[in-house]
Amino acid sequence: MSDLDELVAVGESAPANGLMHVVAHVWPLAADDAGIWLLSGGGPWQSLPVPADSEPHEAAELELMTHQALAETVVLHSSGWLIEGNAVVTTYFAIVDCPGEPAKAHWPQAEPVSPGLARLMGPPPTHGATEAPAPPFWHVLQHAVRHVAYLRDRDATVAAKLTPAWRRHLAEWQPEIARMYDRVHAEA
Repeated sequence: MSDLDELVAVGESAPANGLMHVVAHVWPLAADDAGIWLLSGGGPWQSLPVPADSEPHEAAELELMTHQALAETVVLHSSGWLIEGNAVVTTYFAIVDCPGEPAKAHWPQAEPVSPGLARLMGPPPTHGATEAPAPPFWHVLQHAVRHVAYLRDRDATVAAKLTPAWRRHLAEWQPEIARMYDRVHAEA
């Protein structure tokens, strides 16, 4: 059995060697006149475990290539990391350009991402001051969109890649990379 065969999907039992592995999650995003869209539909694109001679950023690029989105990607940025099952997950957002057409014309599975949906979903569950957070997928995605808004105001290279549609829709999002946990955790 090869080393790769020993590595199992996120959320399943640990690999036979008892070690965690690293994967990349890519949240592919686009903006058009109608709004901001998660192009993948219900969640991120997940890479295979990252080989020892590579890095998570390359795994994220490979996922974009696999889903035929790399050529249209204008920004690829890591927005954090988390633990999921037996994996350290490096999270990325990819801003994918869909010039001249609505996002759903090219990505029919795309789902809208909006501040209204964020309010409907509510805040993530809190955690103790010495505990690791375990945010649901929606909150990881929300963090990524707020991260884009944050970079719009603080990273000239990223800001230069944002279309007028991105700028218009990001105006509705609070530009933050933190504050999703602004409620005190009720200690057990």
